[in-house]
Amino acid sequence: MPRAGLDRAAVVAAGAALADEVGLAKLTMGALAERVGVRTPSLYKHVDGQEDLNRRIAALALSEAADAVGGAIQGRAGRDALAAAARAFRAFVVEHPGRYAATIGVEPAGPDDPLAVASRRLLEAFTAVLRGYEIGESDMDHALRMLRSLCHGFAMLQATDGFRWSTDIDESFEWLIAFADRGLRAM
Repeated sequence: MPRAGLDRAAVVAAGAALADEVGLAKLTMGALAERVGVRTPSLYKHVDGQEDLNRRIAALALSEAADAVGGAIQGRAGRDALAAAARAFRAFVVEHPGRYAATIGVEPAGPDDPLAVASRRLLEAFTAVLRGYEIGESDMDHALRMLRSLCHGFAMLQATDGFRWSTDIDESFEWLIAFADRGLRAM
């Protein structure tokens, strides 16, 4: 019988929290079982194994990131929306590096896969930001890739302690936002 209060959502949330603490690479079914106070085989009542757990963490992370970015851009346009989205995304990745790492390189199984649904929501939030600029439909995918690359790259470098020199990280991030805004307005 499963432990009272332990369900799939609780297992995934605990796995995501543990991944943030120890890193996704160190998240194991055994460590998660210890965290939630059950034996490892009991976890298989809630997830189908490590790969399934990681996919569910990825879907959770994308959904949370979509909520953060979508909420940040409400009522904003142009540079204000760009800055709000970039800051919200960066904050999410830095605060949740393990769960965000689960999103890298994982492919949805189909259009109704929770991973695909959450991914679309995040892309829709970034697309809404880009609608504040005069970007043609034929350039929208390129602009989305550029924006994701800038935000993802900066946030991942920061989350993995990749900025080692003395220049203020926040100042550099604001410089990146201004740079992206100038480039998008120049389109």
